[in-house]
Amino acid sequence: MTQAQTQIDPAVQQQLQLVQNVAKSRVRIRQELARRIVGQGQVLDDLLTAIFAQGHALLIGVPGLAKTLMIQTLADIMALTFSRIQFTPDLMPADITGTEVLEEDRTTGKRAFRFVSGPVFAHIVLADEINRTPPKTQAALLQAMQERTVSVGNQTHPLPTPFFVLATQNPIEQEGTYPLPEAQLDRFMFALKVDYPTAAEELTIAKTTTGPGLPQASKLLDQETVLQLQALVRRVPISDHVAGYAVKLARATRPEDPTAPEVVKKYVRWGAGPRAAQYLVLGAKTRALLAGTTNVACDHVRDVAPIVLRHRVLTNFAAESEGIDADRVVADVLKLVAEA
Repeated sequence: MTQAQTQIDPAVQQQLQLVQNVAKSRVRIRQELARRIVGQGQVLDDLLTAIFAQGHALLIGVPGLAKTLMIQTLADIMALTFSRIQFTPDLMPADITGTEVLEEDRTTGKRAFRFVSGPVFAHIVLADEINRTPPKTQAALLQAMQERTVSVGNQTHPLPTPFFVLATQNPIEQEGTYPLPEAQLDRFMFALKVDYPTAAEELTIAKTTTGPGLPQASKLLDQETVLQLQALVRRVPISDHVAGYAVKLARATRPEDPTAPEVVKKYVRWGAGPRAAQYLVLGAKTRALLAGTTNVACDHVRDVAPIVLRHRVLTNFAAESEGIDADRVVADVLKLVAEA
């Protein structure tokens, strides 16, 4: 074999270098986040997976678990613009998207409308306690999350790229809250549960957060790099076998499907739609890249399945009466659905 034959094609070499950069970026981001966030390693990996896969994420957890600080620090590390919207019962759609104002030109006396953009015009938007605002205001995010545009009046305005909505939800205090419509829940790629820290982690939190101040986060990525990594995820090949497994998992959550296990037919009212299979594939591709490989396996699909499916599986009254939630059903589906 000649030397020319053993040389790697420059395009292939560039792709391999990008794959290695993804894995290195994950390690560097985790290290930088650890300077401000104690623990929550799995949640951080899930957030990175959502961002590189161009998906939105819903974080469910009690107050005081550093969800806001985590998201803001992630935006700082990636050198992306950050906007926080506190959802309240009196929040109006225009408070999110922006509005048109009538202005008068002092030189000509002519009046014209000018669009004033709202806080949704940022790379990373934190929708804090998203379930505290009425459905009309929640719906203002639907177009932004799906189309990545905002329509005001007769004009459509593109949002910055990349664009992510990372929303938080308090699972405890439910008075005065509005459950998210299924159509909006389906727009979130992941539903992440943020748990309490361990005793050792809580001790570290108590010591490090009561000092002079938190360290500043270093900027490790930029807008262009994030867009390159997102494009790389889309180019990762996936076999029919692995993609077929993702589709089988999604279909197995639907009680009317002939392939659904008995636990689904007994306890599930509505199962996951086609978007679940899409996110299972995208999540698996991203997980593979974060591990430094382009070989997407069924294990990668299983890894993201709980956070993709938990908010897309709606249990019935029989499940509620027996204390069975969506996580339990998804766990059973993962055990019962074979790869082949």
